[in-house]
Amino acid sequence: MQINFSGLRALVTGAGKVEQWAVALGCRRCLYPLTGIGRDTVKALHDSGAKVVAVSRTKEDLVSLSKELPGLEPICLDLGDWEATEHALGNIGPIDLLVNNAAVLLPEPFLEVSKEAFDRTISVNLRSVIQVSQMVARGMIARGVPGSIVNISSISSRSAITSLTSYGSTKGAMDIVTKIMALELGPHKIRVNTVHPTVVLTNMGKKVSARPEFVKTMKARTPLGKFAGACDLH
Repeated sequence: MQINFSGLRALVTGAGKVEQWAVALGCRRCLYPLTGIGRDTVKALHDSGAKVVAVSRTKEDLVSLSKELPGLEPICLDLGDWEATEHALGNIGPIDLLVNNAAVLLPEPFLEVSKEAFDRTISVNLRSVIQVSQMVARGMIARGVPGSIVNISSISSRSAITSLTSYGSTKGAMDIVTKIMALELGPHKIRVNTVHPTVVLTNMGKKVSARPEFVKTMKARTPLGKFAGACDLH
């Protein structure tokens, strides 16, 4: 099925990340760079004809992405900063599609969870979703147009995973926030959904997949018995 988003404008957060080569994960046949979910989402939307606004806190990643995709609108921004986000996106203009993908993962055993890591995780993974979605949804309602918001959650919102207290908390909260958003925004013809990926072998995913017991447990729960990554192309 061919998807055509021509004439629509999309905003993707956490859009820039490009990772190490897949050979670092032991696949010596693989010559593809491991990219983040957000970066590949930007490419897919761009290829489908949408005009894309890409938000990332890493300038170098946005520069390389802009070279790949002519017409991209890059915005360098730390979404954990409420005031900076309001300043950068408050007048972003019409958005028809929003993908809330930005996230941080700061693993800590439960008894060692720190205020700094917890607050940082909440501000990026959850608070920014509410803030950015409010700005985009208000614009859709003011224009009287339908729209779509997709929140990238995680299987950690539904399964207990050691050392992911902060991350799992934000993803669990995101799930109920999404349901409330869908309930309140539905009458305005704005659809809101979550996606729950398994472990994806980006740099973030490798933080937890380096633990043998974790890998064993998670793969046992996965029908294909493997994590998602560039090696799936082979």
